[in-house]
Amino acid sequence: MRVLVTGGAGYLGSHVCAELLLGGHEVTVVDDFSNARPDVGERLNMLTGRVLNIITGDIRDRAILDRAFLQQRPEAVMHFAALKAVGESAVVPLAYYDVNVAGTINLLQCMQRNACHKLVFSSSATVYGNSSHCPINEGAPTSATSPYGRTKLFVEQIINDAKLADPLLQAINLRYFNPVGAHESGLLGEEPSGTPNNLMPYIAQVAAGLRSHVSVFGADYATTDGTGIRDYIHVCDLATAHIRTLEALPNLSGLNALNLGTGIPYSVLDVIRAFSEASGRPVPYEIVGRRPGDIGECWADPSLAECRLGWSAKLDLAKMCRDTWRWQQILMSRSQ
Repeated sequence: MRVLVTGGAGYLGSHVCAELLLGGHEVTVVDDFSNARPDVGERLNMLTGRVLNIITGDIRDRAILDRAFLQQRPEAVMHFAALKAVGESAVVPLAYYDVNVAGTINLLQCMQRNACHKLVFSSSATVYGNSSHCPINEGAPTSATSPYGRTKLFVEQIINDAKLADPLLQAINLRYFNPVGAHESGLLGEEPSGTPNNLMPYIAQVAAGLRSHVSVFGADYATTDGTGIRDYIHVCDLATAHIRTLEALPNLSGLNALNLGTGIPYSVLDVIRAFSEASGRPVPYEIVGRRPGDIGECWADPSLAECRLGWSAKLDLAKMCRDTWRWQQILMSRSQ
């Protein structure tokens, strides 16, 4: 199948591109490289032995998308391109609505003009907001608490409306919980610029001696050890889920969203201990006060994905930590 991947040079998109290429699909990436290294195409070629078509540009640019569709004639789209930092979204919300929402509308219009009827959207568990019950299933109320989360929720609603208006459109919103890890080849992984926004890469930098300690925000939650609980999923499991979703799209009519998680909750201290064991390095931490808006627990009920896709996450927390640590060492060797 010919597949267009927006944001395909980024952390999640590049891992999905690897699975697509290894599966024999023809893949074209549209990415502005604002959050990706320019050599990702070469690394994917090394990993898969296949050539990745790359078009550098912004999904808000109609001419760029028209060129991609005209040249490559994609049969399906996987849509990752977005701004993605929760904290930043509160500072520059209009930029998030512009890229994430207006950019998606531009993409949907381009798909419509070019009779492309398959779409897999990279959504997020942030659409659930402060859910009062865990594990969270797809029927839980949605109440995003940040501009980032609201952009994901708005886009889901826009896609659902587009499906109702066009019976030919096959689309699904994949709600990720907390993607972590890296490709075991050492060729792909998360490359945060500045201070990492997510726990796992921050822990990796502490283990590597690049930061002094991990700040644990709150140890007084009603959880097993008082620290926040989350559902972490290996990025390679996530990539496999996308391939299964693409294959299953014709059979997912009537379904708007699927959770992608492990269904296994881990606390912040669980992750710190697991990473220390995987790396053989100490990971100092300091308990500090809660951050405004933080919640005690958020973890998935992934049973619907298991039922409809025949997919479940296979890689455990130890594997997530080992692969992240290997990737951190590679990043450090590059900078020397």
